[in-house]
Amino acid sequence: MTTTGRRAGYGLILPILLILFASYFVFAAVQGEYGVFRRVELEAERDLLRAELANLDQQAARMRDATRRLSDDYLDLDLLDERARLVLGMARTDEILVE
Repeated sequence: MTTTGRRAGYGLILPILLILFASYFVFAAVQGEYGVFRRVELEAERDLLRAELANLDQQAARMRDATRRLSDDYLDLDLLDERARLVLGMARTDEILVE
């Protein structure tokens, strides 16, 4: 009777080990470094970085435009007047200053 009991016990070991082995891979596929959750985090981070890049592209375009408008080839006198008064802290005689 003891040999039959041993064989029944050994018959359970292999399925249990296979279940544990499969569980490890399922856990790694979901929670691991390259798992599903990490992919979702990376996609969210990618979306944030793309939005930040779009914002920086807009700022760079505005700066390029302002630089072009102040260049020797194309001088925008209104922009030059605005920047000069801002930097020098001056105003025209016909302007009213509100502080």
